[in-house]
Amino acid sequence: MKKAIIVGASSGLGFEVAKILINDGWRVGIAARRLGLLQQLAAIAPDRVTAAAIDVTATDAPELLRTLIADIGGVDLFFMSSGVGWQNLQLEDATEAATMATNGLGFTRMVGEAFRHMACHGGGHIAAITSIAGTKGLGAAPAYSATKAFQNTYLQALEQQAAIRRLPITFTDIRPGFVATALLGESPRYPMLMRPEAVARCAVRAVYKHRHKVVIDWRWAVLTSLWRLIPNCIWRHLRVH
Repeated sequence: MKKAIIVGASSGLGFEVAKILINDGWRVGIAARRLGLLQQLAAIAPDRVTAAAIDVTATDAPELLRTLIADIGGVDLFFMSSGVGWQNLQLEDATEAATMATNGLGFTRMVGEAFRHMACHGGGHIAAITSIAGTKGLGAAPAYSATKAFQNTYLQALEQQAAIRRLPITFTDIRPGFVATALLGESPRYPMLMRPEAVARCAVRAVYKHRHKVVIDWRWAVLTSLWRLIPNCIWRHLRVH
């Protein structure tokens, strides 16, 4: 039985991905900051689902992840879905710091621990929900877009390191556009908004196909390709939210 760990499984894309893997017959370890929110997933298949409370911003997060891996008997797929993000036009310090703590340091802690485990235990697959927001710096959400670019680069660097060290570790960088989750709040104004269930299906399909990078969906793939072509002298004057 294949074994997966999903960090950030209590809501949004992590919740939907966990449901798919459980229904596909995986042995699954699910983690989030609040244990109570994971019970709905655990009830789907109590004999195959183990829940753990892990706060990725806490210093004991790697140790707790190691314990969860041991509890389910190893890990073939590590799926990182934990993340936060806010628009911050006033550049409030607390908002920027919280974003950096979760999307930067927390991401590094969890993905790094998964990498170290797989390096010593025969390899595996690391997948992460990042974002199209890492394509360019977004003035409306500075820390969010910066940390998403960091995540893209970090995964790329680990993939290169795995190749240099000849480690059988596969990576999938999943970059969705706007998804109707709690991360966006209640505002209906976001363009090309996607349902989390549909995005999760695309994400799992990308993992099963061992895609290195996938932008969800094709509309966002086209748009971000155009973004990359815009010179900075023009980009800095655009209103992108």
